[in-house]
Amino acid sequence: MATEMKMPQLGESVTEGTITKWLVQPGDTIKKYEPIAEVMTDKVSAEVPSSYNGVVKELHVQEDETVSVGTVICSVETDEVSVEQTNAANEKSVVQDETKAEEKDTSSRTRYSPAVLKLAQENEIDLSQVEGSGKSGRITRKDLEKIIASGGQQQASQQTEPVQQTPVAPERTNKAEATQEVTTSAGDIEIPVTGIRKAIASNMVRSKHEIPHAWTMIEVDVTRLVQFRQKKKDAFKEREGYNLTFLPFFMKAVTEALKEFPEVNSVWAGDKIIRKKDINLSMAVSTEDALYVPVIHGADDKSIKGLAKSIHELAGKVRSGALSSADSQGGTFTINNTGSFGSIQSAPIINFPQAAILSIESIVKRPVVIEQPEGDSIAIRHMVNLCLSLDHRILDGLVCGQFLASIKRKLEQFSEESI
Repeated sequence: MATEMKMPQLGESVTEGTITKWLVQPGDTIKKYEPIAEVMTDKVSAEVPSSYNGVVKELHVQEDETVSVGTVICSVETDEVSVEQTNAANEKSVVQDETKAEEKDTSSRTRYSPAVLKLAQENEIDLSQVEGSGKSGRITRKDLEKIIASGGQQQASQQTEPVQQTPVAPERTNKAEATQEVTTSAGDIEIPVTGIRKAIASNMVRSKHEIPHAWTMIEVDVTRLVQFRQKKKDAFKEREGYNLTFLPFFMKAVTEALKEFPEVNSVWAGDKIIRKKDINLSMAVSTEDALYVPVIHGADDKSIKGLAKSIHELAGKVRSGALSSADSQGGTFTINNTGSFGSIQSAPIINFPQAAILSIESIVKRPVVIEQPEGDSIAIRHMVNLCLSLDHRILDGLVCGQFLASIKRKLEQFSEESI
């Protein structure tokens, strides 16, 4: 019998995924747990394993196509009876009951996926005027595709509610037409937007569209820290086999500050704010063509040496393509080490649905006024800017200022005894 396989959920808050490559074709014989497709989400790249032994009957999703979690991606001819098929009759009645209960539930009506937002922007569809057919009134991509197929939102509205209108000259070209008007010249290079870049774009659009960003910056004198690392880095490399960077020192200060100000270690959940008990640090790791955000779980329980080891292991997984979905789940606060590229100031985009993200900028030597009882003096010091972007629905300037001040104090008072 034919058994359906669906798009799995590959991480918290992940609602859709892109099939970047099929590893099987119709007619292929597959075994249970054998990978059948490569999938990309805004959080991770992973292989989807088969749930059955059998023969691939049909692929329902094309490569580079993005579909929602739970969408049927392929069917497999198998002798096994799935749990879904066994309980089909019961599930049908449950779904019917839920559908009746949800007919009046519109609590998710204004929660839009990146695919819906993009489609609405490209076709100038006013989402406030669209009736969603998804769960709790949520607007789906199929809702917008129906509107587009009927000739656009205005024509669809006229079909249901005829209204006499005075014709007016169009004031501007819509976004879809504007995109089509872009032309290439000799020497231009067209780069298709596929896979991880699509996922990154969708996640960034969602973050900027839904989160009211604000940001603040503080400068820190890390001269003591620089001197300590300079003294210890060679012995550390020889003993551990990898470099001692500045990042674990900053992470340690951040985890201690998050304990003092747990409001910052929160996530947005629509109708509530969830203050997380665990401190799991997401960290941005870049490759030549993409950016990944693996997570150090239980970061507050790790020493500087333990954090350095976790950073080394996760960065290695990213660059070798071995990062798993578990490695990218559960982050509560993100650190972005932009200083490694020479940046000295930035306003990072928040890693949805977290409350904040911290950019650690480049450490530079600068002349600084030193206040002393006998009189001020000028000295060359190692200075770094810490830039915090915050979700203003969750956090206010006061707590964020106190949070940054705590990190500053810990870094400036650093000593071997503080390790």
